[in-house]
Amino acid sequence: MKKEEIMADYHEMWKDLGMDLETHDQLCEVLPQAFGDVYLSQENRPEGMDYFNFVVAEIHGVRPAELIEHQKKGGKVFGTFCVYVPDEIVFAADAIATGLCGGSQFWVPGGEKVLPTNTCPLIKASVGARLDRTCPFFRIADMYVGETTCDGKKKAWEILSEDVPVHVMNLPQMKRGKDIAAWAEEIAEFKDKVEEFTGNTVTADKLAAGIQLINTKRKALQRLYDLRKNERLPVSGCDALLISQIAFYDDPARFAEMTNKLCDELDERVKNGVSVVKDGTKRIMLTGTPLAIPNWKLHNIVETSGGAVVCEEMCTGTRYFEHLVDESRTTVEEQIQALAERYMNINCACFTPNEGRIDDILRLAREYKVDGIIDVNLKFCSLYDTEGYFVERAMKEAGIPVLGIETDYTDSDAQQLRTRVSAFIEMLNNA
Repeated sequence: MKKEEIMADYHEMWKDLGMDLETHDQLCEVLPQAFGDVYLSQENRPEGMDYFNFVVAEIHGVRPAELIEHQKKGGKVFGTFCVYVPDEIVFAADAIATGLCGGSQFWVPGGEKVLPTNTCPLIKASVGARLDRTCPFFRIADMYVGETTCDGKKKAWEILSEDVPVHVMNLPQMKRGKDIAAWAEEIAEFKDKVEEFTGNTVTADKLAAGIQLINTKRKALQRLYDLRKNERLPVSGCDALLISQIAFYDDPARFAEMTNKLCDELDERVKNGVSVVKDGTKRIMLTGTPLAIPNWKLHNIVETSGGAVVCEEMCTGTRYFEHLVDESRTTVEEQIQALAERYMNINCACFTPNEGRIDDILRLAREYKVDGIIDVNLKFCSLYDTEGYFVERAMKEAGIPVLGIETDYTDSDAQQLRTRVSAFIEMLNNA
């Protein structure tokens, strides 16, 4: 089938979803150029990145078509916005979970129609993508699953619930024993909701399979990130970020297979001493707020300014895949407890106190042998902005150079960011 015929099929699919085709076409026109500028311009990329290039090239076509086919067979699709939502429950009910966070300035104006301007761009983009009908994933999902990680999100769920069914999980803000127990109750309630919505029962066998499925995806990402610990980097930070972003919505089993296939190639690169950067390139870790697809700005700036991003302590990074769910539990109640214990190990800035995140950053800095840290805050995210104080203080006490940055999805600050990042890397080179 020719590309024109494939696109025609997609247009029919998008039309059936009630999308604003004229506006959506504008996004389809700019995304390939942006992707090409950041990704296809890289030298010495692994061949295994071809799959992930394909996923982005067909981002609003192939996977949405798979989700619709699932729905035609009677299945349900759940859209999620946070790494705390247990996908294992969804897959155990023969449904599919897909990430929905918006990472493009394209969707922000739509969100600003109903949200204050001084709301973080991730929330505005996510709301705008749904209300402006310009993203198929937001149109396909039968139910959204929100959580209470920040005040902006809590209000956004109320707005979105007027347009689509929304289930909100109440995430505790501390990590005491009773908080973990409360989160287990929330997961149990979520299971009941998913069962009611799908008409399918979550059995111990099915939940065990769901846990194994998502653990397999986590293991593939762990393997990828472990390869970034090598002195000679077999893959760029930009490519690793892209893979992490795709993990949120690709088929989990296929994603794990393709990521492991890429890692096989990267293993050979390590054995042969192949690196995507020259020796002595300063190793940078990014911490802070998530970088949802297609937010590639900061990685691109760092890696075209003489640095290499070797790790992300972010939700689009280590927080997403570190810690596996215990697969030894045999009853649904025990499995839910295992899920609660695993997910409460994630160190989001919404928690108080949150020393665990500082410990994570220090540990990762050692494991990835970083020369410096860039602490990233999406504009108007007061949680990570405030916690940046503790992060920067702890890094300075540990003797790790740190640069704090606030940004959004626009490119208006790109040159300013490049100047600051370049100066930071130059300082590292001169240290």
